Amino acid sequence: MEDRIISSPVRDRNERELKKAELCHRIFRRAQTQIYMEMRFMDVPLHAFGFLPDGQVRGIGTDGKTLKFFPDWILELYTGDPVLVNRTYLHVTMHCLLGHLWSYPALQKTEAQVMDLAFDIATEYLIDGLEVRCIRKNQSFVRKQLYQRLREDGHVITPGRVYNILTGTTPDSGEEWRSPELLQEVEKLRAEFTVDDHHLWRHPEDPKMPLEQQKRWKEMSETMQTEIRLFAKEAGTSSKQLEDLLEIRNRRKYSYREFLKKFSVLREEMKADLDSFDTIYYCYGLEHFGNVPLIEPQETCEVNAVEDFVIAIDTSLSTDGELVKKFLEETWSILSEEGSFHTRVCVHIIQCDDQVREDRRITSREEMETYLREFTLKGRGGTDFRPVFGYVNQLLREKAFSHLKGMLYFTDGYGTYPVMRPLYETAFVFFQEDYRDLDVPSWAMKLILTPEDLELK
Repeated sequence: MEDRIISSPVRDRNERELKKAELCHRIFRRAQTQIYMEMRFMDVPLHAFGFLPDGQVRGIGTDGKTLKFFPDWILELYTGDPVLVNRTYLHVTMHCLLGHLWSYPALQKTEAQVMDLAFDIATEYLIDGLEVRCIRKNQSFVRKQLYQRLREDGHVITPGRVYNILTGTTPDSGEEWRSPELLQEVEKLRAEFTVDDHHLWRHPEDPKMPLEQQKRWKEMSETMQTEIRLFAKEAGTSSKQLEDLLEIRNRRKYSYREFLKKFSVLREEMKADLDSFDTIYYCYGLEHFGNVPLIEPQETCEVNAVEDFVIAIDTSLSTDGELVKKFLEETWSILSEEGSFHTRVCVHIIQCDDQVREDRRITSREEMETYLREFTLKGRGGTDFRPVFGYVNQLLREKAFSHLKGMLYFTDGYGTYPVMRPLYETAFVFFQEDYRDLDVPSWAMKLILTPEDLELK
């Protein structure tokens, strides 16, 4: 009697699901190849995922290690238009490269939904700006209208910037923004821009995995940033936005506290130098020579601290007054710590747009605290950096400073820079969310502050 294979509904369903998964794998491999052919610098990131079918995922999502997908959703998307699969695959990959998975703030439910949307909008804006045929699609009126809003101020488009434009607040600011009109706009934009499932970002199965994957993708983004420059002709000008975002993502983190030490000078002060004092010989003398110490602490010591300093504030229309005040408060907090100031100190806070509007000379903590309480921006015109340098040079000629070490210039970056290098160190300070990636003069330093640096949490 011949053996007969008895059909089983469960086995048949499993075989169908297996075939669907295998077909989805082939579709993903096809997407990898097509994107790679036009973006050679994307080779390693495109092949960084493992694939896993998952009926619990809303379409497609990743934790940085595994690309989880709902097979029926992928097959339907591919049947409708293969380009959409290419875009979706690139979209998920960009989330990982730009570190979105590991920069998600703790928010309330409604704010979290808008933050999810901001991550998708920023990524779609980037993809729509790439001149790559295999991901190109016609932009809807909704997209064109929103993109015009995003481009108006010329900033690099980051998720935090998108969130700010949509709500008028920054993430975690605690400000009320949930008007019915805004919520309606958010729902319309979610229908247009939502691409992937972000819930795997916030609920990793393995607590160690986020750090491992973050490091892995950070290394890939740094490598890709270099390769974009190597493939400059092939990448074309359309990759400039991607290069800017990678530069922000991969920029080395510097301690603002340590950075300010660059503007300190070495001076001798009347102060016991306990670091060079040996208590063993001191106590030995007291014990054996009739309360006569063999050695006593030095009455002076050398310290590195701020003596003369200039803080220039760009007060053009694009400058945020509250952000400037927070910058001044944090800078003063660091400088006013024990050992940061010499006995004599002279700090000039200069407000300026296209001309010098105010110069407040600060010589004590009390004067600084009074200034911060009364602080208001003055000017609000265009930006020209040259008048401040001319004004400070005049102060130097008048011997208003004993030893001017440097200047911090807080600005958004747009303006006319001096050609000649000044006699003192100069650093142009930008805030990351308002940062426009402009080159400062070669003689100047450039510092980009984050919300954490100014304790904007």
